[in-house]
Amino acid sequence: MRDILRPIYQERASLPNTLSVLYIEKKPDEDAATNLFDAILFIIVKEQDQPLYVKHYRYEDKKAALYVVAENQLKEWMLYGTNSNIFEWITEGLILFDRNEYMARLKDEVRDFPFHERKVKIGTEFAKLIRRYLNGKDFFKQRQYLDAYNHIIHALHHLARLAVIENGFHPEITVWNQVKQIDLQIFKLYEELVTSEESLEKRLELLFLASEFHIYSKTSFGAQHLLELMEEREEWTIDELLFHPGLQSYSIDLPVLLEFLIEKNMIEEITVPTKGPEIFHRRYRIPKKQ
Repeated sequence: MRDILRPIYQERASLPNTLSVLYIEKKPDEDAATNLFDAILFIIVKEQDQPLYVKHYRYEDKKAALYVVAENQLKEWMLYGTNSNIFEWITEGLILFDRNEYMARLKDEVRDFPFHERKVKIGTEFAKLIRRYLNGKDFFKQRQYLDAYNHIIHALHHLARLAVIENGFHPEITVWNQVKQIDLQIFKLYEELVTSEESLEKRLELLFLASEFHIYSKTSFGAQHLLELMEEREEWTIDELLFHPGLQSYSIDLPVLLEFLIEKNMIEEITVPTKGPEIFHRRYRIPKKQ
């Protein structure tokens, strides 16, 4: 398939804007990594009008896809984890063209997993974990067991990703296979939830009891990035936090995380008078050390 695609990638490689070209071929019985295609051409360019450009090809009984991605979009995927395939493509992909060893250095960066990038990912996953977990508990209290199940499955997935990142690895598509090797207790929580013959209500009840320790024991670790950022100033409004460049990956999960950390006395709420009687602005700060 690579030879068939040669004219396509050679044309792209000749352009001065092209940084690197990767070739990813489907492995036997593994369709997910290549989005059900037989081969992927993944091309990184310095810049282009749209962040991502995609084309699909057919050759006899084979399918191929071309992805041309701007460098800033690639960096966003890597930082925020919004493209679950990207790390496998980078680590497993065959380099067909590499201007100034761009991809060779990127492969090293992915393998080394820089500390700052790791902290951002940990904070993001922890924020998602807390929102899903608390939503799941709320639905459970309302006896909305299917909705509770949906949220707790997502919470466990974020807990699994957190464990993988904590151990210095990038989460892959097959994250549960990774977690089975890294943290068997978390894997067993997931396994028990999806395979137990107990009623759904009982499974959820046991899961909430068992997972609470795992979640709360990771609070200081998971909140480290946010707490360190908040130490830069005396106090913050919610708007200042939501739109801080360093917290863009937290998105809608940030307000819930703030409330959770206030309950744990790790963040302090302060009130500022408004023009209205008995109505106050809420602001947030790291508690002052005694």
